[in-house]
Amino acid sequence: MRHGKKDNHLGRTASHRKAMLSNMASSLIIHKRIETTLAKAKELRKYVEPLLTRAKEDSTHNRRIVFSYLNDKESTKELFGVVSDKIANRPGGYTRIIKLGNRLGDAAEVALIELVDFNDALLLATADKPAKTRRSRRGGKKEGGETAAPAKAKSDATVVAEGDDLKIIEGVGPKIADLLINGGIATFAQLAATTPEAIKEILEAAGSQYNVHNPATWPAQAQLAADGKWDELKTLQDELLGGRESAE
Repeated sequence: MRHGKKDNHLGRTASHRKAMLSNMASSLIIHKRIETTLAKAKELRKYVEPLLTRAKEDSTHNRRIVFSYLNDKESTKELFGVVSDKIANRPGGYTRIIKLGNRLGDAAEVALIELVDFNDALLLATADKPAKTRRSRRGGKKEGGETAAPAKAKSDATVVAEGDDLKIIEGVGPKIADLLINGGIATFAQLAATTPEAIKEILEAAGSQYNVHNPATWPAQAQLAADGKWDELKTLQDELLGGRESAE
């Protein structure tokens, strides 16, 4: 019986499953991010994170154990060389899983799994944000026994976002969001002010695989998001097909 055993067999024999996870772990270490199904990504995270922890201590024993799981010299060398230096100060949680929706054909949930410390765009955005400080609800007392008035909170209009989640725009995925950020478009307002032709130029410069994307409705969606009109944005996205106007 399988009481309490929550591992997903992924519909494979033990040897096939082990070989598949070994290959996926090597690809993740070498390329830093891979795209796969959500179920495989969750099992891969459990498989690869203990190996990343071992890589923090470079010893012959640890190298032999990691190699017995990866069976690949290049990925083992990359893990103990480049990756171990990046994750040296991280106490765990080395990977991130981002859901990408359902793929055509079998409607399987697709996800992107990546090493957290190698997403330069996200790390840069996080580093620019000021550190949060804890505020007490109690008011201090002034000299003479008077109670100090609580500081007036900033209005939402004065808070300027340093970067918005562009992935909520229909047709924009994590890879395209990174391309837009690298092209100087990091907020909804900036995307709304950009013409579809200019967006198309950014995508074409990144490679021919992005030519299939049609950004015609992206500025309109971004304008609704910038104005906080989430209900109207949801209504518009329900009428779209991958960011394009649906054919009726």
